Amino acid sequence: MASCNMASAASGFVLTSNLTVNTNSSSRSTIFFSSSKNNNNNSSRLVVVRAAEGAPATTSPKEGEAPGAKPPPIGPKRGTQVKILRRESYWYNGIGSVVAVDQDPKSRYPVVVRFNKVNYNNVSTNNYALDEILEVK
Repeated sequence: MASCNMASAASGFVLTSNLTVNTNSSSRSTIFFSSSKNNNNNSSRLVVVRAAEGAPATTSPKEGEAPGAKPPPIGPKRGTQVKILRRESYWYNGIGSVVAVDQDPKSRYPVVVRFNKVNYNNVSTNNYALDEILEVK
């Protein structure tokens, strides 16, 4: 009744090999193994995909772009004084300084603001969305 199921040991792995056919040309291939375990029965499935011969292994940056170029930073810089526009906030219309800005575009409240005055829970920082703050000059 004992069965050996190697698919449960590793869910997937990639093998890459560089093979030189002759001195003028080289062949590069990638093999990807993936397994999927079905919980209803004891069968497993093995998928093998081989990359195309002429396909490049790595993606190159577009022309005109520097490799590793970062997007421009979002939000105010650290230390900037901001006014709070969120009506339900304890610090509404108050002024605070920016502590940090999360650069992830999926973050809902990326701006961390610190205040001199603490709220009723003895907290002096809060996170705000980009449209809930206004830079003060």
